[in-house]
Amino acid sequence: MIPVNRKTDKLLFTPGPLTTSNTVKEAGLIDLGSRDNSFIKIVAEVREKIVRLTHADVSDYDAVIIQGSGTFGIESVISSGIPSGGCLLNIVNGAYGRRISQIAKIHSIPLHELQYQENQLPDIMEIEAKLQNNPEITHIAIVHGETTTGLINPIEKTGEISAKYNKTFIVDAMSTFGAYDIDVKKANISFLISSSNKCIEGIPGFSFTIARREALEACKNQARTLSLDLYDQWNGLNSNGQFRFTPPVQVILAFHKALEELDKEGGIKERSLRYLHNNIVLVNEMRKIGFRLYLPDEIRGYIITSFLYPEDINFSFNDFYRRLNEKGFVIYPGKLSKVDCFRIGNIGQIYPEDMINLTQAIKDVVTNMNIILN
Repeated sequence: MIPVNRKTDKLLFTPGPLTTSNTVKEAGLIDLGSRDNSFIKIVAEVREKIVRLTHADVSDYDAVIIQGSGTFGIESVISSGIPSGGCLLNIVNGAYGRRISQIAKIHSIPLHELQYQENQLPDIMEIEAKLQNNPEITHIAIVHGETTTGLINPIEKTGEISAKYNKTFIVDAMSTFGAYDIDVKKANISFLISSSNKCIEGIPGFSFTIARREALEACKNQARTLSLDLYDQWNGLNSNGQFRFTPPVQVILAFHKALEELDKEGGIKERSLRYLHNNIVLVNEMRKIGFRLYLPDEIRGYIITSFLYPEDINFSFNDFYRRLNEKGFVIYPGKLSKVDCFRIGNIGQIYPEDMINLTQAIKDVVTNMNIILN
């Protein structure tokens, strides 16, 4: 276990920002010039390491860092990666899928959507039929881990369909990169986007795209924005190792340390096992208390879990949240459009014993609020 100030810091059971190790936070306490050779070297190392985490060869794929949150990275890819004559098919079953559509609409990008319920996986046959009937579609986008609910979408099967019809495949892997083993080449992914404050366990401040080099080359002169121009950012990083605009230096230093700690833990394989164990403990203990899950086991992941509100009239999420917060445990409100849920994350520097402590606190709060669970 990597040290965390459990006596002074609240534990974050959220999909990010996360509870981070003291050593990761300390790595960001250094003042370093953005044009310093040592910083440029660290940026190059970070870019190479995250590409290798996807099983890709650095001669085929490259990484581009974009200042800002994960949404900045998504918008960078959508607004730079789809040409003026292009058309996007977006597969939607949650709030983050809807956000991709919103980005496309803002940039006047022609858009088709396949919309599903928030507890429903997309229909692969329907995706194929959509491509057959709409040859103008050039790009497909999907969210891998839809943290609206905790659902995991089938990126490998969707990638097969993308390759079959020669479409460019965009994957929002914001909440799964570093916790799920994603082979970008095998899944035919052209653009994979994530951010610094998710399963690599860094702190917020930048997003990154891992992309095929030919897909990045095709982005030249396609950007619809200045600051989110994916090609220019990539070209600048490759030409002199520097960012076009002020980089989040301390955040990148912290992320570099977080990558070292991922290696020490045993890579994605061991981290995913820890997160999975966290989730098993959480679900088992919550079921013992009487809480019900929103998603069936076969389609939910181990990143974040949605629990239905108790039907008892005494339950108020705001009160429930406040009481847990006062005990040092921070959970997450729901983001579903039709069902009342709250969410509990299993990622970051948290361990099975933390899940036990959290669920004991939940049990105490439920008792003190006089909530009866079936």
